[in-house]
Amino acid sequence: MKRPLTVLSSLVALTLASAAHAQNLSIPFTKTQLKNGLTVILAEDHTVPVAVVNVTYDVGSRFEQPSRTGFAHLFEHLMFMGTRRAPTKMFDAWMEAAGGWNNAWTSQDRTDYYDVAPSTALPLLLWLEADRLRDLGPLMTEEKLNAQRDVVRNERRQNTENTPYGIVELRLPELLYPNDHPYHHPVIGSHEDLEAATVPDVKNFFATYYDVGNASLVVAGDFDPKSTMAMIDRYFGSIVSRGKPTDPGAPNFDPNKTTLTQVVRETVEDKVELSKVVMAWQSPKHFAPGDAELDLAASLLAKGKASRLYKSLVYDKKIAQDVEATQESGTLGSQFVIGVLARPGVKLETIEAAIDKELDLVRKHPATKEELERAKNLIQTEFVDRLQGVRDRAALLNEYQAEVGDPGYVQKDMDRYATATPEAVQAAVQKFLLPNARVILRVVPKGEKKTATETKTEDKNKNKTKTKTEDKKKSTPQGASK
Repeated sequence: MKRPLTVLSSLVALTLASAAHAQNLSIPFTKTQLKNGLTVILAEDHTVPVAVVNVTYDVGSRFEQPSRTGFAHLFEHLMFMGTRRAPTKMFDAWMEAAGGWNNAWTSQDRTDYYDVAPSTALPLLLWLEADRLRDLGPLMTEEKLNAQRDVVRNERRQNTENTPYGIVELRLPELLYPNDHPYHHPVIGSHEDLEAATVPDVKNFFATYYDVGNASLVVAGDFDPKSTMAMIDRYFGSIVSRGKPTDPGAPNFDPNKTTLTQVVRETVEDKVELSKVVMAWQSPKHFAPGDAELDLAASLLAKGKASRLYKSLVYDKKIAQDVEATQESGTLGSQFVIGVLARPGVKLETIEAAIDKELDLVRKHPATKEELERAKNLIQTEFVDRLQGVRDRAALLNEYQAEVGDPGYVQKDMDRYATATPEAVQAAVQKFLLPNARVILRVVPKGEKKTATETKTEDKNKNKTKTKTEDKKKSTPQGASK
């Protein structure tokens, strides 16, 4: 998701060396709301003659009903199936003819659509987005549903079931969250639920969640605010809202307390050459206390050759081929995940013990100032790099609007990392990365499960259905931002 460096006339000038201590960073914008409830955010920047339209709907896989999983992601695909005024395939064809392109992605929490084109094509972008929001759901047919149902099922097979270690994305959330948690089932849905979907199901899903009152529209780049606002009001303002739907949330779960009461273990086979150990914990939701600190912990543990896990397991002990760690943040809660790819012949017990040793050192001793500064610089450099492109800035404005209700949250977001201390990172690891409340998932090559020392799952909340994967639609995926 790297973007070429451009001059940012609308952003405070920053040097990457001082990013961790940057002040007054902002993405200038205006925010208003139409009478029907649509939130509109305008971010004017005439640096290049490009306009971006980003539309976020507050609906992801966590909003789905039992036995009807995968609808949020399925509808991401169905949204390109055409209306009376813009028939199937013309959404892409007309946009591409104007020099533009589009894409979308679905997460557990929301679905995001974005269009990029020369600024002269902005009226077309806005008209197309309003047209499908107004009419696509009621015009859904069995033929359209079947076409995209097959696409989604093939996507699941290609991107998860037949991808090395893809089984982790399908299995880990089932082990990490109890049956009734909104994050327990897959973004992409199960084959059974996708097959069971009916046209009335899909129409009802659209009617519930694809509503102007449940959406936020960002226009960013080279445009005239006055004429653009007039177009938005003309195209979107007459769409009648059915009312913002209720967010199911997770009322029975405390985001600051794990639902795990023990170590949950499982060994699975996959079409891989090397075995892998994956450890995961429930962790604080995005922007909550501890979220940024665990981002920093992930960086100092596994980002770069100087990181603790890499230096110990890959360089010094030579027992691992690769290491990774990430704080995967969500609206209701997050998951902290460590993955270590074992070298041939190395027992997974050895890998687990080595990981635990490094984690225990972090729990007992704060990181050095040098370590933490390096972690901060890595995160802040990536953060500032994301601000270089108009598309990424539009996505960030909509992310902040969706998650904290403030598109101008960029400086506060950055400050979370700049103000973090070694002791705060240590405290977050101590509080959330508990050795006796986590998932340990082993992935071994086909035929080796019988020789593994552990094959039993201890999870009392285990569900035998549903899986999870993060989907990125079409040809140019964009990950959900942090």
